[in-house]
Amino acid sequence: MTAELVANAPQPPRDVVAEVWQGDAYDLLAKLPNESVDLIITSPPYWGLRTYGQDHNEEILAEWVAEGNHSSDTPSYDWYRLHGGLLGMEPLPEWFVDHLVEVFQRGASALKPGGSMWVNIGDTYFARWSSIRMDGRQGMGGNPRMRRKTPMGGHRQEKQLLMVPARFAIAMQQHRWILRNDLIWHKPNVPPRPEKDRLRLAHEHFFHFVKRPKEGRASYYYDVTAVEDGARDVVTVNVRAGSDGHSATFPPELIRPRIISSCPPGGLVVDPFCGTGRALSVAVASGRRALGFELTDEFSQAARSNTSMVQGQLLD
Repeated sequence: MTAELVANAPQPPRDVVAEVWQGDAYDLLAKLPNESVDLIITSPPYWGLRTYGQDHNEEILAEWVAEGNHSSDTPSYDWYRLHGGLLGMEPLPEWFVDHLVEVFQRGASALKPGGSMWVNIGDTYFARWSSIRMDGRQGMGGNPRMRRKTPMGGHRQEKQLLMVPARFAIAMQQHRWILRNDLIWHKPNVPPRPEKDRLRLAHEHFFHFVKRPKEGRASYYYDVTAVEDGARDVVTVNVRAGSDGHSATFPPELIRPRIISSCPPGGLVVDPFCGTGRALSVAVASGRRALGFELTDEFSQAARSNTSMVQGQLLD
């Protein structure tokens, strides 16, 4: 990976740095200085797919209701995590969308007025009894998995495509974010699936948000000459194998155009869910500074190692 990132990379500033902070993005985003970040780019956990080896309280919905709340009301993210909840493992997809927005709102003040936020998110089909992987991709491979029951009702019906990305994007708009693009990531090498009554899900969404100004039209840094040929909102990039034990990592070809088009050289790129540091490595190789947040010890160490390797090669 590192040789590919460094090849033909622009010469970065001599003080280019990459850091990884271990902890919850909810806490760490709030620690960033006001208007210090040029670009937030990330792929948060998707709803109901995997636990990444973390513990989750499967009785959390019952506990919320026992406190006198209605199940359709979303607890704050802080209540949720303090009661053993894990982001992406919410009992209802509505909770997940609300928690994602709440987390990103914690970083709103840190983003410069001319900054951007790119969020990659995929969709999920509803099943009353869902299959949750401890690691790996849903329903694939030999990784251990568990079954959990998810309440039905409203749009939560068997075989229903939940439209999680759309619900998230609309919720962000309601919190004053301006949605500039819904980039479709076409994945031509998705593996076959056993279902015979629907088409294979071969795309994900990559949303580009900017901050809504107090008055007038949004204005932000954007270099359209740095994106893919044709500057279209559908890009075709093969899914890449995971790295360092992480099953879901960004393909460099997907995120490099987002970084160099939406962050000026020498600017600060933040990935609040950085995993093994793929976005950080691409940012450093592109002459930007990088800061990542990662909850787990294993992946935060891998992210530090990967970004240090890229930075060291560039500065040799």
